[in-house]
Amino acid sequence: MISRIYSRFCQTLPAPEGSRGLLVAFSGGLDSTVLLVLAARFAREQGLALRALHVHHGLSPHADDWVAHCEGVCRQLAVPLVVERVRLARGNGDSLEAQAREARYQRLAAHLGEGEWLLTAHHQDDQLETLLLALKRGAGLRGLAGMVPDQPFAGGRLLRPLLEISRAELADAAATLPYGWVEDESNEDPSYDRNFLRQQLIPQLKARWPAMAQTAARSMALCAEQEALIGELAEADWLQAGEGEALRIAPLHGLSEVRRNNLLRHWIRRQGGEMPSRALLGLLWQEVALAREDANPRLNLQGLECRRFQGRLYLVAPGLAPREEVLPIGVGEALTLPDGLGQFRLWSSGGEGLRAPREDEPLSVRFQVAPGVMLKPVGRVGSRRLKKLLQEHGVPSWQRGRIPILHYGEQAALVAGLFVCDGFLAPEGGMAWEWRRAVTPDAD
Repeated sequence: MISRIYSRFCQTLPAPEGSRGLLVAFSGGLDSTVLLVLAARFAREQGLALRALHVHHGLSPHADDWVAHCEGVCRQLAVPLVVERVRLARGNGDSLEAQAREARYQRLAAHLGEGEWLLTAHHQDDQLETLLLALKRGAGLRGLAGMVPDQPFAGGRLLRPLLEISRAELADAAATLPYGWVEDESNEDPSYDRNFLRQQLIPQLKARWPAMAQTAARSMALCAEQEALIGELAEADWLQAGEGEALRIAPLHGLSEVRRNNLLRHWIRRQGGEMPSRALLGLLWQEVALAREDANPRLNLQGLECRRFQGRLYLVAPGLAPREEVLPIGVGEALTLPDGLGQFRLWSSGGEGLRAPREDEPLSVRFQVAPGVMLKPVGRVGSRRLKKLLQEHGVPSWQRGRIPILHYGEQAALVAGLFVCDGFLAPEGGMAWEWRRAVTPDAD
């Protein structure tokens, strides 16, 4: 039995010369025990290094016994084992199930080397559970496509080589092995959604339709193909409408509603945002994109704000506020700016640059100028207020008051990234500067 599964296991894996080593997520349960045995054989035959990682969540009174069991299995298979202990926070609003999953993948990512493969023991019945949970959430194609067999992960690849194998087949194979496995008592608790599906709903579905897991897998594969297709369409539309991290509104008017929503989701995903509901996408279009010209609209999108400026949509961190600090800086120093605004550096270059300050001109970085102050950028005729100059340079309203302004005493000399003020440039013996912005959603 294990040999038949091994053949299918090998067929699902990429070419072995593409791997620098294997890491198996090993819980000690039935599924991951079979996976570890298969991986050990594959590693021996291909001459690949293999390690296993067990995450001790501390949720079960038997957790230490599970570690001992895993150590014993790995010792018999001659596979090095890493045990990671994590601490979960009860009562913080997140389910322990979700916390445990996130902690597990964080540890796995930390141990996966560049070019290595991470193998997990997800199987065909897990796919069916994933589909039913996605239907419960009202997920779109991406959710209905379920788990993919191969995807990039933490500098390597995450592979699920058992997705086409049923839990029953794995159980038959495990019964022929001498290692045994652990049973997590939490798997019997129907208050967890997956356990409810596994214990109560899926057995009824399979009793009525024995091939339910296989047919569901076919539907999920079709969803994955269609998701890939609309992803290609969204990328083509992005090439026409995207501009840096912003999205130009004008090209969106020529798209159908469904195609426009597809592009909006693609844009939000690129920025690392969570997928909004259809209703929220409708509000984004009506209340932000189509707001009157003199409005400054904003819409909360689950941790990010959608803003509009000069015909473009932006996603920014919520609650951005102007900064009021006065931060002393010396030549040759690197100043860390507040609120994730990055780093500002100033150093002697010897060439053209900012003139050296006089003794009565202490240097400081600020984010505002005094009320009523007029600035004259080098090369311009006449002075203007800072607000007007920022508008000319296309600086969105939420970034004003968040741009470093180098002051000589009480005089503004440099607005970082935009212009130098008249009277502060020197043709030689000058100072160079750099504003290294943090990679945050409020950068344009």
